Amino acid sequence: MAVKRSKVEFESNGIKLAGLLESSDSEAVRAYALFAHCFTCSKDIAAASRISRSLVALGYAVLRFDFTGLGNSDGDFSNTNFTSNVEDLVAAADFLRSEYHAPQLLIGHSLGGAAVLKAAASIDEVTAIATIGAPFTAQHVSKQLENDLQKISSEGEAEVDLAGRKFKIKKQFVDDIRNQNNDHIGKLRRALLILHSPIDETVNIAEAEKIYLEAKHPKSFISLDKADHLLSRPEDSEYVAACISAWASRFLPQAEVIKQSESKLSKGHVQVDERNKHFARDVQTDNHIWIADEPVSVGGHDLGPDPYEHLLAGLGACTSMTLRMYANRKKLALDDIEVQLSHSRSHAEDCEDCESKSKFVDVIERNITLKGDLTDAERKRLLEIADRCPVHLTLENDPKIVTKEV
Repeated sequence: MAVKRSKVEFESNGIKLAGLLESSDSEAVRAYALFAHCFTCSKDIAAASRISRSLVALGYAVLRFDFTGLGNSDGDFSNTNFTSNVEDLVAAADFLRSEYHAPQLLIGHSLGGAAVLKAAASIDEVTAIATIGAPFTAQHVSKQLENDLQKISSEGEAEVDLAGRKFKIKKQFVDDIRNQNNDHIGKLRRALLILHSPIDETVNIAEAEKIYLEAKHPKSFISLDKADHLLSRPEDSEYVAACISAWASRFLPQAEVIKQSESKLSKGHVQVDERNKHFARDVQTDNHIWIADEPVSVGGHDLGPDPYEHLLAGLGACTSMTLRMYANRKKLALDDIEVQLSHSRSHAEDCEDCESKSKFVDVIERNITLKGDLTDAERKRLLEIADRCPVHLTLENDPKIVTKEV
């Protein structure tokens, strides 16, 4: 799978910010994610690039960018603060919404985690948020400034050494983080995943506990055992990406896949392309794109239904549609239809209704629930009609599959 990397630029408060949008060369992405890096870092820090790359391999498009005054972005870092970081995130979301697709997933590392929690209220499309080693309050950053706080307070600014680099910090920055509150965490109304290492020496794991207790469900916590704050080991970043992807799939719009180009397929044709070198596949028709995959237990990433689930879905959908069409035509009082299906393999001798010379036979069990004021005769007739749905007839007609290379 090739990765497309596009350098992008957008404005925040009149200042040009530099970003990098990464996606696979597939014609579809699972969802767009917006990544916020740690305090005084850049979009190119190892953890950000590794997590983004791993998420792209799992079907996401990820935008990471440099906050004002950092990396390749314009502006003076000394004039920024936590509030301006949040504004930069909202501007990045506006850019994605305008040029590509609004982000549905926010990911924040360290102070970037605190920032995405704050920014989420201004990005309506977001349904899932993940924080990595994030502090409960922005004021936590003051611990890195404690040796210079008095000078900043008395002189209005000071040059501070942060991770071996010099940064000018002004009093307005300290005042801004002190004035932040945490009311927004309890009002997120989005799914939240908190990832934190129990040996994080920069942001104590107690901060994760505070976030978890303040947030409302749905919320989850994953311990990043043996990982440091910056996720220096590649395997830690890859693990974080896999956890975020698997978790977020429960909260992103079901089966929503974003088309990047128009399909050239004719009605009734299906094309399947590799999404990765494991089991994930892009399935495309004339007007729709979705993902097929296998469970994690057999080597997949569980990004979509497996092949047998697709088969059952086809039969179930056809059954339900056929019943509805018949009920409407006959004006039956059918309020709702529920079809549940499962697939198994049984020994041929255990199947009374099967005519098979093989040792095993495939069995599809279909359970239909008919809701409404129906007579016994109407219910019996509807079950007979279920056996006449086109997909049912195709499966029972011993279809021949012709394979050729083109």
